[in-house]
Amino acid sequence: MPQIFPKGVNPLARLLVLGLPMMFGATGVGLAAFYRSSYATGVDEVVPQPVAFSHAHHVGQLGIHCLYCHTTVEDSHFANVPPTKTCMNCHMQMWTSADLLEPVRKSYREDKPVVWNRVHNVPHYAYFNHSIHVAKGVGCQSCHGNIDQMNLTFQSKTLLMEWCISCHRNPQENLRPKSEVFSMTWAPGKQVDGKDQVWRREDLPNWGQVADSNGKLVDSKWVGDLVGKPRPKTQGELGPVLKDLYGVRDAVTMTGCSMCHR
Repeated sequence: MPQIFPKGVNPLARLLVLGLPMMFGATGVGLAAFYRSSYATGVDEVVPQPVAFSHAHHVGQLGIHCLYCHTTVEDSHFANVPPTKTCMNCHMQMWTSADLLEPVRKSYREDKPVVWNRVHNVPHYAYFNHSIHVAKGVGCQSCHGNIDQMNLTFQSKTLLMEWCISCHRNPQENLRPKSEVFSMTWAPGKQVDGKDQVWRREDLPNWGQVADSNGKLVDSKWVGDLVGKPRPKTQGELGPVLKDLYGVRDAVTMTGCSMCHR
């Protein structure tokens, strides 16, 4: 049978055999890197807002509690943005003429809400519930980062599916006592006023209560024995205890598709 291709094509054939797999592999790696990049995920991107609100000032410096503004995080899937009235509780008395706050004053005068731009966008096909995370001892800091240090709010985590699943596989790594959920400075083992951290009643589940002779709920003996006692000092010791106390489900259930896609 006569040769179809001339011998000069052989180097080109070798180049294609070796080059195409390398090209496809490099393309895959490049796409994966782009998918996880801050350009695609929005990490560290400051979203323009109608008012330059500083969490660093309000939370970090003034010590305003998260729940003063975001009142629904304990009871709802949605973390509400505070109404203008919440802002004006303070700003009717301070910074009353600041140009920076004119959009807030106008909103209050006209009874129209300030239109804020969302920073943390969860895809519409994924279900996220703030209240269950708070109830299970996941701190604001775990998802929102050190927001008390942000002059302008930005997304500090990727919010990718792989990021969520990594926590659902090992939730004990991100659990903290319920009394510390809103703290930006808490760390396991960190002393408070020179003393070791102790269990507080609000750290413990309500199923640790029983009815007394009058029908009033009181702490059971094991809860009474635990309150005031030192907490474990490392996350490796504390996390599994909290996972059991708060009834966090097993990894198989937590990583099931229906957990987030409903």
